[in-house]
Amino acid sequence: MTREPITRREKLGFGMGDAANNMSFAAVVMYLSYFYTNIYGISPAAVGTIFISMRVIDAITDPIMGMIADRTSTRWGRFRPYLLWFPLPLTVSCILMFTTPDWGNTAKVIYAAATYSVMSLLYTAVNIPYCSLGSVITDDNQERVSCQSYRFVMVGIVYIFLTTCVLPLTQFFGGGDDATGFQITMTGVSVIALGMFMFCFANVRERIVPTQEQRRSFKASLATVARNRQWLIILAITFFEALQFFVRQGATIYYAQYVMDLGTTLISVFMTAGVVASILGTATSGFYTQSMQKKWVFCYSSLLLAAVSVLLFLVTGTSALLMGLLFFVINYLHGIGAPISWAMMSDADDYGEWQSGEKNTGTTIAGNLFFLKLALAISGGLTGYLLSLGGYAADAAQQSDSAILVIVLLLTLIPALVNVLLAAAIWAFKVDDRMVARIRTEMNTAPADRDDNGYGDLAYDSSGR
Repeated sequence: MTREPITRREKLGFGMGDAANNMSFAAVVMYLSYFYTNIYGISPAAVGTIFISMRVIDAITDPIMGMIADRTSTRWGRFRPYLLWFPLPLTVSCILMFTTPDWGNTAKVIYAAATYSVMSLLYTAVNIPYCSLGSVITDDNQERVSCQSYRFVMVGIVYIFLTTCVLPLTQFFGGGDDATGFQITMTGVSVIALGMFMFCFANVRERIVPTQEQRRSFKASLATVARNRQWLIILAITFFEALQFFVRQGATIYYAQYVMDLGTTLISVFMTAGVVASILGTATSGFYTQSMQKKWVFCYSSLLLAAVSVLLFLVTGTSALLMGLLFFVINYLHGIGAPISWAMMSDADDYGEWQSGEKNTGTTIAGNLFFLKLALAISGGLTGYLLSLGGYAADAAQQSDSAILVIVLLLTLIPALVNVLLAAAIWAFKVDDRMVARIRTEMNTAPADRDDNGYGDLAYDSSGR
């Protein structure tokens, strides 16, 4: 295993990379739909078509980008150079995306679709190589969790900034002109993200190299990755974890406003408290994995999250303080599992390399990111459909009982059910910490000490046992 220590500065640099990514991605999730409909004047149907169309494109471009990254060879490594080459074009595309030329409606839709598509493609060109870095910085179990913890703490800080500062800054810079305010604010956000990308590039190193050069075709690499059963399980884990998170996130503001009857200021406090709780969970994740295998920490925290969600459903409508406390605990438990899930992705990649002798980090990460995006799309559709079914009325000061029930279910029982499925998927994942250590030992064994298949006497069967 790689024993070169990972400094705090490098871990901070790694975290900065995803903080920069989320300056783009989280801003899109939080504000772009509102910007398009309320400020730029595009119909909601057109916006929905733009967003869904890009997810279809992602299904093609994500794996292609992963395979391109796997085959990249530079003096900076396979994945780092993309943090040097593409952040500046990404910055420009984000600024253009929040720019509003005064054109006709059809031209506006075309402009929005074009700038959003370019931004999404450039984001893919940066984000997939960045996420792949987590597998090649180190192969030490604890260090992988620690690096991912730094990453998610930094992302949490970005979310706090975006939720608390973007709209006030838009009003300040716009002086009543929201279009100008958004453009100036997002220009500043994008430039800050560019600096974060450069910090990440300058401070992170790739230490894990493939056991052999990549010479196979794209099709052959896809076939190899598809035979990795543990990676297929990781896809399910990624999907379920993202789905429960996005469904709960989408329902949070509705729950605070219509169920807890909070005012604007307290809604902001409620949502920010959830982000803070998630950061605390992420920051303490490594503490739990020191005494228990990370797989089981993730599994048990997911089951506890499901139990607390059920409890929140039962106490909803009683004490606002108790409801807020349980919401805090739910987000804390989610924070514990977030860095572990990404460390397990690296473990599945190691298993695939051991199984086939071929390193496909970019391709495997691309698959995970696509399933994360798929969960985002499904969560949005599920939330919208159920709210409509419950009779939700956007212009109503008070919602009907059926709409309130849907909102409560979206925040509690539906994520709870998904978390049970998540725990089952984690239980099925066979690449535990001990197996990862033995796989790394075997792959680092000198060729003369390996058997005819290229592996030593520590081999596991293909089921992952």
